Amino acid sequence: MKVDYPTLAKTLHSLTEGETDPVALMATVACEVHHADDRFDWTGFYRVVAPELLKIGPYQGGHGCLVIPFSRGVCGAAARTGEVQLVPDVDAFPGHIACASSTRSELVLPVFDGNGKLLGVFDLDSDQPDAFTNQDADAFAEILKTVFAAVK
Repeated sequence: MKVDYPTLAKTLHSLTEGETDPVALMATVACEVHHADDRFDWTGFYRVVAPELLKIGPYQGGHGCLVIPFSRGVCGAAARTGEVQLVPDVDAFPGHIACASSTRSELVLPVFDGNGKLLGVFDLDSDQPDAFTNQDADAFAEILKTVFAAVK
């Protein structure tokens, strides 16, 4: 099953319209996205809670790492650079943090509020190698931009 991005975007818009609480938005996005595609083994957010520090936020799937510094792993790289991290093979990523040994590939997107401030990162893990594409990255970037635009 592949994500039907237009339908997912409409569903998330209708579920989150008018909501400005970032944790409520993260919980809703994590749930809807996790169930939208069989490739998604772990789906969730890491929130910026201090300078250069992420802590686990709402997610779906097995346990995640509780704390990730900006200096480590794929999530840290997305937070540090503000750029999407599309990793076809996590074992080939320098400094990858294995929160779950089953993870083979990862897509992590920075999440910004309506003022351009980094709220955290959206992390999609797959137990399949090379599970994510640039199309996935672009579609999720647009969805996240729309969902979190009202957060100030």
